[in-house]
Amino acid sequence: MSAHVLLHPPALPSLLWRAWATRSKRPGRVDSLPAAHWSMPSVTVQAADVAHYRSVCGFDDGQTAPLTYPQLLTFPLVMAYLSSPECPWPAAGTVHLYNRIEQHDTLRAGDVVSVEVVTGALRSHEKGQVFDLDLFIRREGEVVWQGTQSLLRRGVHEPTGLPHVSDFQDDDQLVKAFDFEAPANIGRRYAWVSGDFNPMHLSRLSARLLGFRGTMAHGLWTQARALAGLLPSGVVQRATLYTEFKSPVLLPAQLAVWQHKTPAGLRWEVRDACADRYHVRARLSV
Repeated sequence: MSAHVLLHPPALPSLLWRAWATRSKRPGRVDSLPAAHWSMPSVTVQAADVAHYRSVCGFDDGQTAPLTYPQLLTFPLVMAYLSSPECPWPAAGTVHLYNRIEQHDTLRAGDVVSVEVVTGALRSHEKGQVFDLDLFIRREGEVVWQGTQSLLRRGVHEPTGLPHVSDFQDDDQLVKAFDFEAPANIGRRYAWVSGDFNPMHLSRLSARLLGFRGTMAHGLWTQARALAGLLPSGVVQRATLYTEFKSPVLLPAQLAVWQHKTPAGLRWEVRDACADRYHVRARLSV
């Protein structure tokens, strides 16, 4: 396994340039994913960053990091991997398909943590190849947050691995919980929080230059904004969240959260205003 240690996050211009430079890679079949481990041994959870995230995503003020915030700490390492020779495919055009999060304890402003990204499994998909990146955040050596980010590389013929199967089916028991707005500028606002400056999220013009109809919201913002209205008040210490990203949100948009409470937790979705298109499907256990 190749190991890479970063003492600090890469500068944003360098990160974006290296990601863009991978466009010369040609998507194709691979029989196994080369094992790679990327880490940052010392990262401080910044109070200003947590506050900015809470504001942009609709969470109430507080010093604790919301359940979905720690994934932002892994973003520089994910991009470093996608921009490296170890990743067989280009960063551009790789789609965030599925997410799994387990929080074992809360993170607070001022915490010093280590962050790790490890290559995971390969699975086949009708549209291409799915590959997993396993994410870990440790405080004083103990895992306090972990996740798996499943990415889809479109256009891979005869992909490797067992078929990717959705964990979610249509559920008529869901009832509408609340509405929220995805404003036209939320892509730019969330980019400054997350570091994800993919042009498809920044403006209508930059998105259209990439072949999209218009500006798209970040899937992780849509997920977080819905959770801001679903999570119980107060500090959530332990939680598990499974999320499937279905279709992008074209900005601006009026969205609705639908939910169904079960003994195992909360089953919820983000749909468009007409409730006939799914953007996010998820299960939350607190």
